[in-house]
Amino acid sequence: MFRRREPVPFAFLAEADRFNSNVAPPPRQRASAGQIAGRWLLGLTITAGIVGALVLGMPALSTPAHTPVQQSQAADGR
Repeated sequence: MFRRREPVPFAFLAEADRFNSNVAPPPRQRASAGQIAGRWLLGLTITAGIVGALVLGMPALSTPAHTPVQQSQAADGR
């Protein structure tokens, strides 16, 4: 039996590095064609929403290169 040099309070912790489980996870079910199509549609909808927000929002965030100087009526000397 494998013995460690230092005392271990719990024997199962000392042997935990050699433990192999015999319980296998259940096999994953394959996604149906409808589920795959739904995931693609959801991904395309989210992507289109982000692109649309950028396309519509970028003109509002940019400043024009030439801004006309507006003078108030008070500057006319009235």
